[in-house]
Amino acid sequence: VVAVKGLGGYHLAVCAAHDGAAAELRRRKRREEKPFAVMVADLAQARELCRVDEAGAQCLSSRQRPAVLLERLPGARVAEAVAPGNRELALILPYTALHHLLLRAVGEPIVLTSGNLSDEPIAHLDEDAAARLAGIADAFLVHDRPIETRTDDSVVRPLFGRTMMVRRSRGYVPDAVTLPVPATRPILACGAELKNTFCLADGRRAVLSHHIGDLENHETFQSYRHGIEHLRRLLDLEPAVVAHDLHPEYLSTKYALELAERVDGPTLIGVQHHHAHIASCLADNGECGPVIGVAFDGLGYGGENEREGEGDGEGEGAETLWGGEFLLADLRSARRLAHLEAVPMPGGTAAIRQPWRMAAAYLDAAFGDGAGNDRADADVLGRLEVARRNRGQWAQVVELGRRGVNAPLTSSAGRLFDAVGALVGLRDVISFEGQAAIELEQNADRAEQGAYALSVVEPARPGEPLRLRGAELVRAAALDVVAGVTGPVVAARFHRGVAGAIAQVCLRLREETGVETVALSGGVFQNVLLIGEVVRQLEDAGMQVLTHRQVPANDGGISLGQAAVAAARLSEG
Repeated sequence: VVAVKGLGGYHLAVCAAHDGAAAELRRRKRREEKPFAVMVADLAQARELCRVDEAGAQCLSSRQRPAVLLERLPGARVAEAVAPGNRELALILPYTALHHLLLRAVGEPIVLTSGNLSDEPIAHLDEDAAARLAGIADAFLVHDRPIETRTDDSVVRPLFGRTMMVRRSRGYVPDAVTLPVPATRPILACGAELKNTFCLADGRRAVLSHHIGDLENHETFQSYRHGIEHLRRLLDLEPAVVAHDLHPEYLSTKYALELAERVDGPTLIGVQHHHAHIASCLADNGECGPVIGVAFDGLGYGGENEREGEGDGEGEGAETLWGGEFLLADLRSARRLAHLEAVPMPGGTAAIRQPWRMAAAYLDAAFGDGAGNDRADADVLGRLEVARRNRGQWAQVVELGRRGVNAPLTSSAGRLFDAVGALVGLRDVISFEGQAAIELEQNADRAEQGAYALSVVEPARPGEPLRLRGAELVRAAALDVVAGVTGPVVAARFHRGVAGAIAQVCLRLREETGVETVALSGGVFQNVLLIGEVVRQLEDAGMQVLTHRQVPANDGGISLGQAAVAAARLSEG
């Protein structure tokens, strides 16, 4: 294991074909299963490992030199420990002179992963790297050029013949994004908690930061604070307005509140999480709206709609964690028109780390007491392997959900994908965020054309949102599983069912609102199988579809959305 000094920090390298080395790197780095990136010398070497079409070749060869997610070839000479169970590899071409020399000398592809322990910022200062990586690296390959700012590699994937951003960092920062509505006062947008970026905006120019990471420990939060100060100096910009997420416990929100407490502190503008997602997609496409915004992600703070006095009529508010939302949105405001029906998250955050808990919650909604099922379905739960594997805690977890004890309600699409991932036996426990959902996409049979049906529940009172019964998808998947249908077929039918439901609701909302454009945002829409099917169905129905281009659909694009919303509200005076 060699620590290699790069452009934005240190990386850890081993020979990509060596299973023992890759496995040892995982052990030392404490990175259980999340895939490593692989650096190849040139496009010819890339084509020995992956399918590389014209769009993929352009992504790899671009001046930004991102890591590019590409379909792995059968029999590709890469150790299983590099990307366990993954049908894709993240390939990257050399982007410094040292990389070219190293690849030429080694003569074969190498793993090149960030120089850190899992969840820590990448090491970029020589003394810090020597101390932090001493227990991981056997040797150091260094140079005498100091690294001013730590910057992780960017990650993209080809989609629709162009680049879809997964992580926007080295190579793309500090390129500016043009705001549709100019900021009349300088803005700092603080971003989200996970996959954090921040954004500084003035006039039409919005500059997103490099990828900071998850603000869940002191080291990353310090990197966040230092990054803001550095970019402010670089742009010579003093924020007069600070935009932030509504979640009071996000460290990014607390940072915004801390700034506002200072003498002559900036004006605060809170932006609901999913409105920020849709605003990010609008700004990414140079649009102002209105659009039917579909925001599907893991979790986001719900709360009331953003214009004062506009509630959603359900009383769910902040106690419900949103994540499967249909909004009528422009840059200034958003109104909730439809959403996935909320289910409990038994154990709270434990349900994120243990997707089988979400399977239990959804299966209880589909087959539990009062679900109104046929007698023939009564023994379904007893025949499901996910229930058998977790029989020691199953009944207790179901009861937690029913009683609402440490079980917040959520409309999250990400948690629905997690539930089905556990149901088909892919993942009861995850080692990195979104793993069960990612593996569900990876496992889906691309040739399967079947789709599960999902009904839309009419609102009890005028003005309330429509509700989509995600439990029906889980019910259909469970019946297929006990009937012996294979996991890949179930995964494909589930994906097509979700896509069909999204299209169905968008078409209905077009009739009700007259809005012809749909904006897709949130981390769930980095699922290529899902977004491809949704775009196809909506465009076949004559709707315009906006997807992300310059910034990620996941929380890495939230700060741009916050800045765009703040700029639009400032323009109102």
